[in-house]
Amino acid sequence: MTRHRIRVGIDVGGTFTDAVAVDSATLALVAQVKVPTTHHHPDGVAHGIVAALNRLLEDVGCVPEDVAFLAHGTTQATNALLEGDVAPVGLLGIGTGPGAVSTKRLAALGNLELTPGKRLPLHYAHVRDPDDPAGVRAAVEQVTAAGAEVLVASEPFSVDLPDGEQAVLAVAGSYGLPMTAANEITSLYGLRKRTRTAVVNAAILPKMLATADLVDSSIAASGMTAPLMVMRCDGGVMSLEEMRRRPLLTVLSGPAAGVAGALMQERVSDGVFLETGGTSTDISVIRRGKVAVRHATILGKSSYLSALDVRTVGVGGGSMVRLAGGGVRAVGPRSAHIAGLPYACYATPGDLRDAKLVAISPLDGDPGDYVVLEAAGGRFAITMTCAANALGRVPEGDFAACEPEVAHTALAPLAEALDTDVAGAAMRVLDAGVKQVQTVVDAVVRDYRLDRDTAVLVGGGGGAAAVTPHLAASTGLTGRIAKHNEVISPVGVALALVREQIERIIPGATQEHILGVRNEAEAAVVAQGAAPGAVEVEVTVDPQTSTVRAIATGATELRTQDRARRADDSELLSVAAASLKTDPQKVEVLAATDAHTVYGTLQRRRFRKPHHPVRVLDADGVVRLHAANARVATTTVGQAPELLAELIRETTTYGDGGVRAPSLRLLLGSRIADLSGVLEAGPLLALARSELRSRTADEPVVAVLEVRS
Repeated sequence: MTRHRIRVGIDVGGTFTDAVAVDSATLALVAQVKVPTTHHHPDGVAHGIVAALNRLLEDVGCVPEDVAFLAHGTTQATNALLEGDVAPVGLLGIGTGPGAVSTKRLAALGNLELTPGKRLPLHYAHVRDPDDPAGVRAAVEQVTAAGAEVLVASEPFSVDLPDGEQAVLAVAGSYGLPMTAANEITSLYGLRKRTRTAVVNAAILPKMLATADLVDSSIAASGMTAPLMVMRCDGGVMSLEEMRRRPLLTVLSGPAAGVAGALMQERVSDGVFLETGGTSTDISVIRRGKVAVRHATILGKSSYLSALDVRTVGVGGGSMVRLAGGGVRAVGPRSAHIAGLPYACYATPGDLRDAKLVAISPLDGDPGDYVVLEAAGGRFAITMTCAANALGRVPEGDFAACEPEVAHTALAPLAEALDTDVAGAAMRVLDAGVKQVQTVVDAVVRDYRLDRDTAVLVGGGGGAAAVTPHLAASTGLTGRIAKHNEVISPVGVALALVREQIERIIPGATQEHILGVRNEAEAAVVAQGAAPGAVEVEVTVDPQTSTVRAIATGATELRTQDRARRADDSELLSVAAASLKTDPQKVEVLAATDAHTVYGTLQRRRFRKPHHPVRVLDADGVVRLHAANARVATTTVGQAPELLAELIRETTTYGDGGVRAPSLRLLLGSRIADLSGVLEAGPLLALARSELRSRTADEPVVAVLEVRS
């Protein structure tokens, strides 16, 4: 008999730990639980993780052996930096002669401010010769005597010659402290930025190691056989062993979990994801089916940490209303949660009897223009959620829904003060709050050049209904609230793929160099548990910075997803025509695989060459690829190398910017191999051959090529 297999995602928040079980075959949510986060338990947050897991298994009726995938996300690293709860770092700078000057300047990293008035506890010692054990021991004893609890070794150009850093750590190992080499955190040049990233990583290392050990032992004791994974800040997961080495990758992983849920569950191609909680809204971008990632700013300084590009606005479902001059002055940033007040829309009609509008300062130092209700049942906050319910913006059955008549009662005193009706008052509240969010959404749409006609707004989080529906109505963009929006983060953890990013600065990178970086990324995710047959690798070569970047993703098991509903041919054609902005009769099928269909049309423009825009749709009707002007060819794995060489030769451009190979994507089985980040024909063909190497000669391949301007 086939056992019921599940994927488990656990999101450790500041107040609650949420856990979900997702069916491994259908990816449907089958159960969810919520337990208090156990910050003060002797086992810390590990206790809450295990408690949530046990309750989840009981609700589903599964045993530990039925768990195919187990991952958790945590805010612990983020909170440690925000609260300044870090370990003192001993920085061992290496160098002699002119090289010693730059490393000795690294002592200034102790000026990094964690919180107002609190700086990073850093103790510096210099090592002239890494091959001198006595000198290394003297430096280690200098920083440990000053209080260092974790060590970092850093040397100029260690990304090319790591021997010095490794030699120092080999001697320092006898002191029994957690250690890291700067070259192990990033392989990018820039001594100060590389060391700063390594030092911040080290500062949270002891705390994260302790938590990892507790979680690992607790999960093992529960009988779980699935390897435990941890959410990364770029939307993927990593092994627990990798987290022990680079805990900094968990910083900002909270927003990453939510957007991962939107990407996998909502199957968004291009759009903006808004995760709205009680106090704030995190805004991130999905472009061409991928999350937008950039190097993060940590402690006010740039770093080499690749993290989700998330922009936070201080408006959420619990944001309170402020009045001035007879109108709504603003909404937030203070929320009902922080003020310790209940939402008025969740009160009973009796509680709201004799309600009067009064102005207060929610906390000491806050402006005195926040308005609340003083009523028979006490004091209640008027929030964005109250306004959304009163205006009918909250769908029935939504996590934030309340009784409509209660919402109207809650807004009535505000409407009277504004000399309007309840609907008018609710509209003004939502306008004021959403305006702040819209400013940021407009900016990310512009920054990432999203097509406003095809981009969608997807709302997640418990407060999604307070922001997303009104924002969609205000902007004219298509918008929807994600399924199970209140648990979108643990769903994202459960559905996330193993991910690894390898970056190298290689001037004049050859085919062998590029393939080497690609294979290193692939090997890294396989080593962390990804099934070799399910790994995808995206390679980008930046000729301006000589950076070769490979991002590998893969599932820990070969997914056999069997969705109950697939779009039929007419639905697919309709979606393609809408995306192409043309009549369905002018759209034709250019190619197809079992997983994807390629649609195209012909656009004739005055005084310009005809264009052939292309859309690639998956079987669910989601646009997975936009191409403004593409050439499409169908072949087989055996014939592909020769055909691709000819196609690339024909579509390579020559100009003032140099020689530029076309943007190439290959449709292979269920995957779209994205090779568009490579600009030179030789490496591009080499990468294409590497994607084809493990497949049978008669397997069909569809190539989509875009000429670069």
